[in-house]
Amino acid sequence: MPTPSRLSSHTASVLVLHCLGIVSLAFCTVTAAATEPIDFAHDIVPILQRNCVTCHGGREAEGDFSLNTRSLMIESGMVEPEDSSTSELIRLISSSDPDEQMPPPDRPRLSPSETARLRHWIDQGMPWDDDFTFAIQSYEPPLRPRRPELPPAIDRRVNPIDRILDAYLSEHGLPTPPPIDDATFFRRVHLDLVGLLPTADALTSFQNDSSPDKRTRLVDDLLSREIDYADHWLTFFNDLLRNDYSGTGFITKGRRQISRWLYQALVQNKPFDQLTRELIAPTSDESRGYIDGIKWRGTVSAGQTLEIQFAQSVSQSFLGINMKCASCHDSFIDRWTLKEAYGLGAIYAETPLQLHRCDKPTGETQQASWLFPELGQIDASAPREERLQQLAQLLTHPENGRFTRTIVNRLWYRLMGRGIVQPLDAMQSEPWNEDLLDYLAVHLAEHQYDLKATLRLIATSAAYQSKTEISEDDSAIGDYVYRGPRARRMTAEQFLDAVWQLTGSAPQKFDAPVSRHVISPGAINPNTADSLLSQANWIWGGRNGHAAPANQEMWIRKKFDLPGEVLQSGSVLTCDNEFTLYVNGAHAGSSNDWTSLQSIEFANLLRKGTNELLFQVKNAGHTPNAAGLFFAANFLLEDQTQLSIVSDPSWEFHPDIKKPLPHPKGAHPAAPAEGWNTVSVVQPVNVWSDLIDREAASIFTNVSGSSRQMPMVRASLMKNNALMQSLGRPIRDQIVSMRPSGLTTLEAIDLANESSLAEAFASGAERWNDDQWNSTDELVQHLFQSALTRVPTKSEAALFRDTLGESPTTEQLQDALWAICMLPEFMLIR
Repeated sequence: MPTPSRLSSHTASVLVLHCLGIVSLAFCTVTAAATEPIDFAHDIVPILQRNCVTCHGGREAEGDFSLNTRSLMIESGMVEPEDSSTSELIRLISSSDPDEQMPPPDRPRLSPSETARLRHWIDQGMPWDDDFTFAIQSYEPPLRPRRPELPPAIDRRVNPIDRILDAYLSEHGLPTPPPIDDATFFRRVHLDLVGLLPTADALTSFQNDSSPDKRTRLVDDLLSREIDYADHWLTFFNDLLRNDYSGTGFITKGRRQISRWLYQALVQNKPFDQLTRELIAPTSDESRGYIDGIKWRGTVSAGQTLEIQFAQSVSQSFLGINMKCASCHDSFIDRWTLKEAYGLGAIYAETPLQLHRCDKPTGETQQASWLFPELGQIDASAPREERLQQLAQLLTHPENGRFTRTIVNRLWYRLMGRGIVQPLDAMQSEPWNEDLLDYLAVHLAEHQYDLKATLRLIATSAAYQSKTEISEDDSAIGDYVYRGPRARRMTAEQFLDAVWQLTGSAPQKFDAPVSRHVISPGAINPNTADSLLSQANWIWGGRNGHAAPANQEMWIRKKFDLPGEVLQSGSVLTCDNEFTLYVNGAHAGSSNDWTSLQSIEFANLLRKGTNELLFQVKNAGHTPNAAGLFFAANFLLEDQTQLSIVSDPSWEFHPDIKKPLPHPKGAHPAAPAEGWNTVSVVQPVNVWSDLIDREAASIFTNVSGSSRQMPMVRASLMKNNALMQSLGRPIRDQIVSMRPSGLTTLEAIDLANESSLAEAFASGAERWNDDQWNSTDELVQHLFQSALTRVPTKSEAALFRDTLGESPTTEQLQDALWAICMLPEFMLIR
């Protein structure tokens, strides 16, 4: 939106907003208070459990008041949602009259802060987690996998999902949701699988295709776009694994990100069971940050120690179990106990783990143990690394159906708008369709834990390709009944990506330390790659041959100057046997498998001026053997010139690896300042040459094998900022599996006034104005197709035509872009 100085020129925007109903989005639909939203599970449930459930929960309902469910609380007349001042419950807990006060005089009163939280909760409309109840529950989820018998296909709907759901709808006397048209499917599946808007030209081609399998082919095509897939699903996994590029924990170096490893795992579509094992029992430092959690500054409570963070993270991420309550005391909301939480934490612990209840030591020591001993148990006497490996195997055990059910439930939620079990981290709850959940879980295991296979199964189903239902408040109407997929809000990252697509205003550099393996036109091509690789040598310190002492370690470095900032890079490197690389003091990568060529994106690591590549390298073996470092990189600078760096005789080595000097900032080791000598070029052995000839050139080119052009920088690769936070991106100091779906006042204000959005729309308006349009109608039609994947209605076309005129100005186009991007239709996936 324009800055205040331009508000007087904003008449066109006001007209468009009024006619399209945008004002209702920004202001009238804002129901949340400006204060921080209530977390029902952690802010409200413990208060009610401690003070009220004894008399008004489970089988008890004294005074005909039961708080087992939200609807029962409201029906009792004791609470008035959104009005705590007239709620009888608040009056009773605030009363000083011993004849009416609650809890009764023989029990402790609520503290002022507890009363304030209940008021806040009621004023916010009493948000209540789906499927939560204080009623006594006897349901215990099965542990082992189960293959359900598929019902007969109806109307040739043979996808297993459709066979299960068609039978479900029939049992409930509900109609089959009608199918969506090509344009709606085209937009939905693009946003769901790769997080991007489809182009107008691609839509036209798709609509003109009469092939009966075109939707299936589109799903396969989208899932094959490795970089777009990785960029999009990085958001999902960053939330799930508490990974980010800045923020909590990074300030004091108390946290290590796993971004490079995670991104490459997504590009390679690493099987989910393997991905999980490498996180739980890391094979290198690249994936270690997940289990190490956040080392908080100063003294922390027992529930914030690294060991308990480990228990909470593993149980929540991979089993859908909320272990936070059980980390302080036996859980109020499910069956998990304090000892079980500490047993899981003890697997990670270096020393005996002292049990604490409500932050007070009990004098007991908890042994390492696994939650489901039916599958096997941890050897508590084994070394820590071995215990972690045992846990990784038990967690991904073929008979652990909870592992597969949890991840497929998360994927179903992402594509269909509601979990089969919801909330997603309450997998102890009964699913609304056990057969569907069990089938998806078995299907994932049978397809070698390929998450794309599950996404494909869902996206190719008639259920996914159905019209979205108008969602209601499940907690208010009782048990959830499936009627079709639900419309979902774009994530913060999807919204910004869509705006950047429309306006061409995406950042030129990104913050995530990942290698996207793609390059801009002219940055490098296969011929350039071959030439560059032929210039690179295998190098080592102080030897003319390729044999080096067994277990020899040393520093190898290269210093060089850059005349400008690096926009992007292509690189390939390896070391026989292992290396750790620091770039300007920052850890940039490591590997102990020389047969696996590495590639690092240097754009966010290098700077204008002097730079240093510092390798800590090591040979292996028991006798002298071949050792060498290979490096080749090409940098595209901000002035579009290129600079190449290869391993050659200009590099230096230092043999004193045993006593490195401390890094000035205490973050990473620094090599000695003096005593450097030039390296020797090592004659490559045949297996080295074969590896480079076979694989290195492809590292410099687009891994997807398609366009040579670098894809747009995505919001998932950027550090969090105030706008993304107001749009729902978490700061990731906790694991988040479900982002908030409601609109907040802060979000409405930011959508209307945030300066970076105004700058994007201003930049986009200039780009749109630079294009040659035959008429305003043509411009408007292309704008609607690009933003909403449809043509405008007659009334919309007339409104925009009349507002923009025959020769739209840049300011008018800016207003049009702003207006269409504020449409609920633009912000929703439906």
